[in-house]
Amino acid sequence: METTRTTTTSSSTTPGMVTGMFRDRESAERAYNALAARGYSKDEINVVMSDDTRKRHFANQTTETELGSKAMEGAGVGSAIGGTLGAITGALAAIGTSIAIPGLGLVIAGPLAAAFAGAGAGGLTGGLLGGLVGSGIPEEHAKRYESGIKEGGIVVGVKPRNPEDADYVANEWKNYRGEHIYR
Repeated sequence: METTRTTTTSSSTTPGMVTGMFRDRESAERAYNALAARGYSKDEINVVMSDDTRKRHFANQTTETELGSKAMEGAGVGSAIGGTLGAITGALAAIGTSIAIPGLGLVIAGPLAAAFAGAGAGGLTGGLLGGLVGSGIPEEHAKRYESGIKEGGIVVGVKPRNPEDADYVANEWKNYRGEHIYR
């Protein structure tokens, strides 16, 4: 499979969300840790992966990582939610807990979890693509991420505080084998 690394920049002075896709646990964790080292909290960092990817990369982990913890939290929440999305999901998302969305087979953490939870049943019928677009990711980018997540990729995103952070994140993620890095 061919690897495509794309970076798109924005000319505005207020940076939008920076997102990137990672094909393996190590790359995703390095990307996540780069954000944490820059001062971003777990409540500011978005992570989206399929439940199958969570099971493959994080189910039997022996080394505790922040990204792995978020993935495992989502697994427990999914069984508590059952087949509905409601006030409990919204409350969990608001405090930064990751959620598992059974109808979509996804684990979502960070501010994007709130967007998916807020969509309620509409989020389920709109699927992953609808949820990503609804959270402010342009449709052409969301389509790439949807495809990548279905193939086992992990999408990481953050709303940078300033243009310098946006540059830092995009450059670091390139070094960590990030694909489809957009800002």
